[in-house]
Amino acid sequence: MRTGRLEAFSDGVLAIVITIMVLELKAPEDTTFQSLLSVAPVFISYVLSFIYIGIYWNNHHHLFQISHKVNGSVLWANLHLLFWLSLIPFTTNWLGENEHYYEALPVATYGFVLLMSAVAYFILERTLIKNHDKDYLLARLIVYKVKDYVSTALYIIAIPLAFVYTWLAIVCYAIVALIWLMPDKKMETLIDEVEV
Repeated sequence: MRTGRLEAFSDGVLAIVITIMVLELKAPEDTTFQSLLSVAPVFISYVLSFIYIGIYWNNHHHLFQISHKVNGSVLWANLHLLFWLSLIPFTTNWLGENEHYYEALPVATYGFVLLMSAVAYFILERTLIKNHDKDYLLARLIVYKVKDYVSTALYIIAIPLAFVYTWLAIVCYAIVALIWLMPDKKMETLIDEVEV
């Protein structure tokens, strides 16, 4: 099977996820600066989650630019990833509302969903590698996955850390996002090689 329908479906799900998150943003009832500041935590959690969804969309896009075919296993691995990403609006809302960023469970749950999204992406990559031949470009990239190890370690540290210092856990999540904001030059180089 070709990748077109999977990509279109995934793009649609991620667009809906972002839409759900933005619909959770409520304008303050008053027109004062103080009332605007009162919604800042919700807005900040939205920005962080939007960045995460953008990172996953970008990497998913690159992943399927170098993929030629999908099978049932790839479809299910992709749905597994979309499941965890679809939970981001819930955890974003829970984290941002009513100063829950001071509460351990919402912060830890947010991190758990991010960790499981990363695990699901890893599973998707491995499933694609199994579905392609030995010359598949992604198989050459797996050697250079330092970002994966660092971000996974930060999630694993941050989740229990949320029960001690919620803000340090949130900083860990922000650091992971910053790490992934930098484009993967090796992936882009390989994509350029394929297109030439």
